[in-house]
Amino acid sequence: MDLYEAFPAFREPYNTARLPFDLKELSFYDPEGKLNRTRYTQPALVAFAVGMTNLLRENRVHPDFALGLSLGEYSALEAAEVFSGKTAVEMVAFRGEAMEKAAEGIDSSMAAILGLSEAELTKVVEEAGGEVYLCNLNCPGQIVLGGERSAVERASKLSLEKGAKKAIPLNVSGPFHTPFMKAAGNALQGYFQQIAFAKPKCRVLFNYLGRERTDSDPSIPELLVEQVQKPVRMEESLSALLDSGVREFVEIGPGKTLSGFLKKVAKGQRKSKSLRCTVWRRRKTWRRFCLPYKMHIGKEERENLWEEKLVSSRGRAAASGRPLL
Repeated sequence: MDLYEAFPAFREPYNTARLPFDLKELSFYDPEGKLNRTRYTQPALVAFAVGMTNLLRENRVHPDFALGLSLGEYSALEAAEVFSGKTAVEMVAFRGEAMEKAAEGIDSSMAAILGLSEAELTKVVEEAGGEVYLCNLNCPGQIVLGGERSAVERASKLSLEKGAKKAIPLNVSGPFHTPFMKAAGNALQGYFQQIAFAKPKCRVLFNYLGRERTDSDPSIPELLVEQVQKPVRMEESLSALLDSGVREFVEIGPGKTLSGFLKKVAKGQRKSKSLRCTVWRRRKTWRRFCLPYKMHIGKEERENLWEEKLVSSRGRAAASGRPLL
């Protein structure tokens, strides 16, 4: 709430998005305890990411690359100015409702499997049988399964027998990024017909591809339709950023999960020493960067220092959205 009260740029997405509920009231007070439902969680998280991105833009800090996990992909596309912050919040509110509806009546679950590779876990899933899928390939040794509850439980048990370190059930409301979300994908496909998607103003890596989009790939709306019902290839995306020379990362969100994934990917590539991560999630972080500049130097010099602080010597930065399964 302190960011909302202090910065008009941060308030913008909360005040402009047209939703059938009070986004500000929900985000900061949640009197009815609705934030654990994905139809409300999604717009609340994206509004926060848009607000933080607005603050960076206001200080003339812009990413050269943008990447987000699942829901965070919409925040990344907003950072790349593919659509407005208002549109991003309204879009994910629709997405959350569609995903919630698609999960109705399905006895489903998801579980994080630690310590197995994609190839090893694929064999486990095939052996377990039933409707269970790899849905988030986060980083080396961390992959999420989703699907029918009984099938996920069988695969989780079998993964431990095959050498997994842990199989952790996740508290989620549906089997996201699996074929069970096909109805949500169909709903999004129709919804996107009314949205104008601009050309990204920075390079964007996509969950469905695990890399940047080329002219021969599906369009951005088509990639978002696939994303909701197919695996998120975060490890590949982070590897691609490191291979492109990116060493300065800014994570925008209330946690630092993506920074943790990044460090594990970088460690596997032996690139950890040159890595620099900043997590923007509260006013304390903002004040640590802003106040010294505001007290001692002028506006133009401050803007230059902002860019030096957040963009690497090679001129590359990555803005990432908060992960949400």
